[in-house]
Amino acid sequence: MSTPETRPQHSQATHTGRSNIPSVSSNAEGEDIPEFEPFGLHPRGRPNLRDFLDVWDMNMLKTRDEINKKEHRTHLYNNDNLIVRRGQQFQIKITFNREYNPAKDKFWVEFLIGRYPQGNKGTYVAVSPNQDQTDGQWGARVLGSEGSIVTLGITPAPDCIVGKFRLYVAVMTPYGIRRTRRDPQTDTYILFNPWAPDDSVYMGKDGEIEEYVLNEAGIIYFGEASEVESRPWNFGQFEYGVLDACLFIMDKAQMPLTGRGNPVKVSRVASAMVNAKDDDGVIVGNWSGDYLYGVAPTAWTGSVEILLNYASGGMPVCYGQCWVFAAVFNTFLRCLGIPARVVTNFFSAHDNDGNLKTDAIVDEDGKLDRNLTKDSVWNYHCWNECWMTRSDLPEGFGGWQAVDATPQETSDGMYRCGPASVHAIKQGRVYLPFDTPFVFAEVNSDVVYWKRKKDGTQEVVKVDPHHMGKMILTKEVGRDESKDVTDLYKFPEGSEEERLATEAAVAYGLKKAEIEAPVTEVDIAVNVQDVQLGSDFILALEFKNKTPHPRTMVIHVSGNIVYYTGVTHAEFKSLTKQVTVKPGETKTVDVEVKSQEYLSHLVEQAMLNFFITGRVNETNQILTAQRVLTLQVPKLTVKVSGIPRVNEQMFVTVEFTNPVKFNLDNVNMRMEGAGLLRTKVKNYSIIPPNSSLTWTESFVPSRPGRSKIIVSLDCNTLRQVYGQAELSIDP
Repeated sequence: MSTPETRPQHSQATHTGRSNIPSVSSNAEGEDIPEFEPFGLHPRGRPNLRDFLDVWDMNMLKTRDEINKKEHRTHLYNNDNLIVRRGQQFQIKITFNREYNPAKDKFWVEFLIGRYPQGNKGTYVAVSPNQDQTDGQWGARVLGSEGSIVTLGITPAPDCIVGKFRLYVAVMTPYGIRRTRRDPQTDTYILFNPWAPDDSVYMGKDGEIEEYVLNEAGIIYFGEASEVESRPWNFGQFEYGVLDACLFIMDKAQMPLTGRGNPVKVSRVASAMVNAKDDDGVIVGNWSGDYLYGVAPTAWTGSVEILLNYASGGMPVCYGQCWVFAAVFNTFLRCLGIPARVVTNFFSAHDNDGNLKTDAIVDEDGKLDRNLTKDSVWNYHCWNECWMTRSDLPEGFGGWQAVDATPQETSDGMYRCGPASVHAIKQGRVYLPFDTPFVFAEVNSDVVYWKRKKDGTQEVVKVDPHHMGKMILTKEVGRDESKDVTDLYKFPEGSEEERLATEAAVAYGLKKAEIEAPVTEVDIAVNVQDVQLGSDFILALEFKNKTPHPRTMVIHVSGNIVYYTGVTHAEFKSLTKQVTVKPGETKTVDVEVKSQEYLSHLVEQAMLNFFITGRVNETNQILTAQRVLTLQVPKLTVKVSGIPRVNEQMFVTVEFTNPVKFNLDNVNMRMEGAGLLRTKVKNYSIIPPNSSLTWTESFVPSRPGRSKIIVSLDCNTLRQVYGQAELSIDP
């Protein structure tokens, strides 16, 4: 038997014998093309080229104040090269050695991307001035000529490859083709264009494009459906190095260049690459609460630091959870010109078997059996929507597409999800690609409560068809307020349209148990006021007897510390109560919860889950109710001072007072602001109770417009603490 040392070592498979060139899957620079390309035989010695057209200079009109970046809305990118959008004309000025004569001079502009550029692959494009331009193709025309300077207008095809192209000007001579030298300063980035009607990401509504492509400051919603919290996020898609980092992500995925003009393929590849689960992608997911060797997911303030760290080292960045994956993915999409937004689904089913139900098991006394209850419901889950046509789907399923970079389940062998047509999800058309059944189940599953008898058999005691997908939120266009988009994913609960959509989903392969739930005689509601972290509070249990007979009940109250994924960390409270309710009466029973009961058990995001179950003695009816409580954490006070003007020094001051009754140890603080300052980090070893801190940093704005400074505070015992300051910078 051979050992690893003696076993023959095989070299990595190559393209040899299969194709003339390897697959081109990198935007990285290839070999230079020759400055002079001769035509066969020519006179001895160097050919006399002085009589022919020669290029002396190329002006790419690439500064923020010049026409190209203004008209293409790329003036915000902190990048010295020309950045344009496909399907829209841009201009360059070419200075020749003499006046250009169209009758006898022939020149063209060449665009190359990657290695081994080929015309039939779209990786080599040559455009000649005033050639007959065909709709949907590249084109060029002379816009003006003044002396030896020619102004050329070039229009990339609306479906061309998105990436960084090398640019040359080639001139025809009788002896061969003469080209300009390789000059990285003329490299040109071409992006998706949501303003161009022929581009597949065309949106057509300027206000929405401003929000979903050009806005760098986002809001991410989290918490619980009845107590929604929000946090700011700096997408920073225009910051220095971010555009190159996004192209690097596609290179790292070895995505063929030929697919990089298709937003469906780009978003699907990126949904796999943003997580590091199986491909050394951008972010390592971690839900354990132990972040010793990285940054806690709750500590990040934006995407820029994550993307630049990944691009500089090529190694996954630690750590992320769903909103981090969604926020970084959002930066990637907006940076490349694909309209995108982050959405949050409150009460999201984690369905790994295509089943439209989540099971909870209780015993004969109505107490939750945690050993048998394996399904968990995420209190919230963040994913993305991106806007595009879907030529691969029947007409009518374009528009918003759900894409999810959080590694939950594999799709075609990789941890990714989407793009799934949101309209297809609403209609129950789960046969349409990609991963539509998974997203449909996230927002439509039923919660089924089963009573397990002593003989091992189970019977249904309650079905809650309205728990999942309780509410789906995103940021409103142009305002820092929430927008409810639940109606894009599902019809109103109980409507005929909802029933038909579910029937369609089942007909196309989703499994749904047909379960008849018994009629309830007693209802339970759980009420609680907003609770500050570290406070005592009252949990009010409200029982409503809908029968003409008195009812006595045994009620179990279980208080648990949970991660936002619904996974239980620890039970901190357990009690049993006898309750009697008169006929037709509504009775409230108060349960007191002391801070010392839960504080020592808290994990990140400070969520408490109360599970109330019980049994009606007279009828053996099982009662169930649950309530997730998000404890309110303090906010940071952020103030700015100085003259709000480009290149003027300003100051930002952060203030915080420890509100809890114990020390905060190993406190990490971060601040950043798009166009204002790069990420700053400060650490404090200890902050005693009632102690305050003040942190001041100077910064110099680099561009005009509205922006935000975002600050976070994070430690093992206090997460999700944020603050922000909005300011308007004058030119």
